[in-house]
Amino acid sequence: MSTMVTLLCLVVSVLGLAIAGGVKNCHPQCRCDVESYGLFDSFSLTKVDCSGIGPGTAPVPIPLDTSHLDLSLNSITSITDSMLSGPGYTTLVSLDLSSNNIAYINPKAFLKLRYLETLDLSKNVLESLSDGCFTGLPLVEVDLSENQFKEFSLDIFTTRIQDMPIMLDLSKNLLTSISRKTPVHPLYIKSLMLAGNRLRMVPMLTGIPLQYLNLDGNLISSIDTGAFESLTELVYLSLSSMPELTELQPGAFKGLRNLQVLDLSNNRQLKEFSTDVFSGLVSLQELNLSNTAITPLSRTVLAQMPSIKSITFGANVHCWKTHKQGQFHRQIGQAKPNDILTCDAEGMIL
Repeated sequence: MSTMVTLLCLVVSVLGLAIAGGVKNCHPQCRCDVESYGLFDSFSLTKVDCSGIGPGTAPVPIPLDTSHLDLSLNSITSITDSMLSGPGYTTLVSLDLSSNNIAYINPKAFLKLRYLETLDLSKNVLESLSDGCFTGLPLVEVDLSENQFKEFSLDIFTTRIQDMPIMLDLSKNLLTSISRKTPVHPLYIKSLMLAGNRLRMVPMLTGIPLQYLNLDGNLISSIDTGAFESLTELVYLSLSSMPELTELQPGAFKGLRNLQVLDLSNNRQLKEFSTDVFSGLVSLQELNLSNTAITPLSRTVLAQMPSIKSITFGANVHCWKTHKQGQFHRQIGQAKPNDILTCDAEGMIL
């Protein structure tokens, strides 16, 4: 019996060493999960969950091969220039800093996170970020929702250099100086979440390949003509629950030729718009106008959306396009010319 006990203890001990070896340098209050990749699992990365471990714990030691780090719910109030620069941080692909009390981020705080693609700073108390704060990061998904931004600029993603003035002779009718700002690093951002802030106008987002944009709950009162004109790759746009939104100007969605989903729900102050407000939305398939006063929708407006398949009005009255009256089957691709628009209630379409 004693031999069996000894053998079991030895097996447990070896297993313990193996497990510990897989999460080397893991903080005792964090959870570290190793995921293996490649032929014969020859390559591994570690996901580290340090959420809710308590205030004053950051920075925490993490394994050298960490790809994802969750520091949410830790009552962090600021991000210093050294907090994210220790061993293991340089390999991060995803970082979650949501649901803290972050009010300040040092301009150099993210300087060494050269592989970071996903950053979640939602549910904090940020009012601004320094220009160049995210310079050089290959960010694809950024969540800044539920903060206190009153304005937003892409300058936080780029370092800009001021060209030297060129002094020339005015007597020869030549320019006295040339001065311009040029972005140093390309931007790869495809998903940007700015919901629940204090923005009063649609931010200028020229130069980024956005596919998903969420501005829900901001204090925007009007969507101006061409507000999203440069976002030609946008597929999903959410402008829901804006308490002050009263106006959609003609051509408000001009240029969004690839947009498939537009959410304008829960805008109770939105009561009317011009007939060409949806002009150019040739790929739009889903339009949500639920809990607004927009009803009915004219045939002229519908003609601007040749690919539309689903529209929701008022108190969740749903209309959809089907091949035959009364049948509805979800399909991928553009609506067919002979498809019929059917609604839950009569009189929703003129």
